[in-house]
Amino acid sequence: MKMECEWCARPNVDRIVDSVYWELPDGTRAIEISETPTYFCRDCSMTYQSEVIVKEIENHLFLIDCKQVSKVITFEDLMKIPRLLKRNYFDFSS
Repeated sequence: MKMECEWCARPNVDRIVDSVYWELPDGTRAIEISETPTYFCRDCSMTYQSEVIVKEIENHLFLIDCKQVSKVITFEDLMKIPRLLKRNYFDFSS
């Protein structure tokens, strides 16, 4: 099944990995998350993450001790950091 770009709705989307930059939930600093699952549209040149990945990153950063997170971390290593809570009890979207 071909994906459509979320920006231009064309079907020339590739799955890639790329770096993203994220502000920590407490607002103290930003980090680089390398090797993040990402999409790249060959028509409009937009690079973006799916809503699922965005939510996964945001929830995980909210649930871990962010002092353990270095300035640059891979997506996989970030997701390996143990959570302090089982889930985000402030997320009422699901």
